[in-house]
Amino acid sequence: MGYKIAVVGATGNVGHEMLNILAERQFPVDEIVALASRRSLGTEVSFGETTLKTKDLDTFDFSGWDMALFAVGSDATKTYAPKAAAAGCVVIDNSSLYRYDPEIPLIVPEVNPEAIHDYKNKMIIANPNCSTAQMVVALKPLHDRAKIKRVVVSTYQSVSGSGKEAIDELWNQTKGMYVPGQEVEPSVYPKQIAFNVIPHIDVFMDSGDTKEEWKMIAETKKIVDKNIKVTATCVRVPVFVGHSESVNIETEEFLDEDEARDILREAPGILVVDKRENGGYVTPVESVGDFATFISRIRQDVTVENGLNLWCVSDNLRKGAALNAVQIAELLGREVLKKG
Repeated sequence: MGYKIAVVGATGNVGHEMLNILAERQFPVDEIVALASRRSLGTEVSFGETTLKTKDLDTFDFSGWDMALFAVGSDATKTYAPKAAAAGCVVIDNSSLYRYDPEIPLIVPEVNPEAIHDYKNKMIIANPNCSTAQMVVALKPLHDRAKIKRVVVSTYQSVSGSGKEAIDELWNQTKGMYVPGQEVEPSVYPKQIAFNVIPHIDVFMDSGDTKEEWKMIAETKKIVDKNIKVTATCVRVPVFVGHSESVNIETEEFLDEDEARDILREAPGILVVDKRENGGYVTPVESVGDFATFISRIRQDVTVENGLNLWCVSDNLRKGAALNAVQIAELLGREVLKKG
């Protein structure tokens, strides 16, 4: 006996990935429906070998459905997630709308699976920000061993995190560089993204941080430990898919780089590729389509008493969004609903 699953926002990048990953991981599905806005009604999407036609989210009745994986913006989520929850369908939401609600669990299954039982508070589970999700997978096993005091992270985030229009903008600007008269002015981003980097993701806050940087701070505290100090600089780079992070960690207890490497090799969801030679590390291009969070460049930071540096790479459409949502669904089914 399997589950009745709704994928909301099935025509978007993350919605497509949710359907792909549900099929790839052979999630126990009895029935699945692809939902989208009325303007996308009837659009065909793939679920494994099956082709689904999207149905209208606005008129859909969630009664009798077990889980709804939401991959739409906060505005649409605010309208439809409570309707699904009220109908008894557990919402797994990829937007930022519910992440900071103390009654709603924010879950990375490798890190805080015990929080899954709190879904009953509002029948909603939040999926973290893409840049946070991959980082906390690496932080948790190190925190368990040596207790992390402080994290300094700089991100190198791909344009797919901004959606299809951003992918198109990078592609068109890159082509325009080589064709006189076909230059493309920025519209998604405030400055040119092709052959450039932009230290600005989401809106600026009064503190001088951007909202993306604030998210990493708040979410790491909620998922791992409220006492960890985090500072972040988030940068958009001209990469289509795959987020990278340079992470500096300060721990209460000394943690040798070799032990840290061994701990991470044994940690769930992580693949360590760390050879001190040309190409002995993972780049974002190599992470595309993979389930793992890749860790490279593990080394001691001798400028502080107990410091480590590492390089963290993941497919942001997968672990940063769709994969984590499916893993939450798997956890919910395995630990709570127990139908599959």
